[in-house]
Amino acid sequence: MNMTTGTDEAVRGHLDAIERDGYTIVPEVLDPAAIEAALDELARIERESGIEPARNAFEGHHTWRIYNLLARGPLWQRFAIDPRVLSVVEGVLDEGCLVSSLSSIAIGSDETPQMLHSDDQVIGLPRPHPALVCNTMWALTEFTADNGATRVVPGSHRSQRCPDPTGDPAAEAAAIPAEMPRGSVLVWHGSLWHGGGPNRTEARRVGIAMNYCAGFIRQQENQQLGIPRETAATFPPRLKELVGYGTYRRLLGHIDKRNPSFLLGDDGDMKTIWD
Repeated sequence: MNMTTGTDEAVRGHLDAIERDGYTIVPEVLDPAAIEAALDELARIERESGIEPARNAFEGHHTWRIYNLLARGPLWQRFAIDPRVLSVVEGVLDEGCLVSSLSSIAIGSDETPQMLHSDDQVIGLPRPHPALVCNTMWALTEFTADNGATRVVPGSHRSQRCPDPTGDPAAEAAAIPAEMPRGSVLVWHGSLWHGGGPNRTEARRVGIAMNYCAGFIRQQENQQLGIPRETAATFPPRLKELVGYGTYRRLLGHIDKRNPSFLLGDDGDMKTIWD
């Protein structure tokens, strides 16, 4: 874990918690007005796009997911670059990290527990390994044990294996709900075992999954093809870098020794690591 980024006391505390437990909760990131604006926009997108639950148990038969939110309007940009959360993510990965995906997850009534998994389990490296993924869940509603709060297995990011997809009773017994008030953000190491919880209430549990990966890892959602260039051209400079219009350590991702941001109308001049 890179401990050189984020020097203030709060960030150090969150990084210590992730190092120890695999996760942390950043409180009071979104105010009520921002929460209501996000909920209203999700309702509009769901209605106009005809979003329906998936047809597999992992994504949820009673769970509504909206993908590629950065392509759906400027409101979602703040979720990627809020310094209170991004500084923690950069401390887990480094400042060359990328946006891996940005989506919403609304767990409806009668949803069953999602199987425990780790978000980096498709990466075929021996475990444990340094963090390659760092993901976040922004609570637009309260997260409780009854309404589907994300379940986490503390310390599991140090395991030598991933959870058994056919069932892992010991892990299920060790899982606890990451309860938090709305406006809070759960941040976790990509190797942490976790899964959505069951919703035994009449209301949806709504969160924004803002996910990141190391700059040398392929993103979960293809940001460069999924976000129209004319949309990406309006992003703040840091967000342009985060979706892939930049280079990792002045080498990975260049185009003819130019920063790919030239495709968005920027200068694009750069010196490589070898210059």
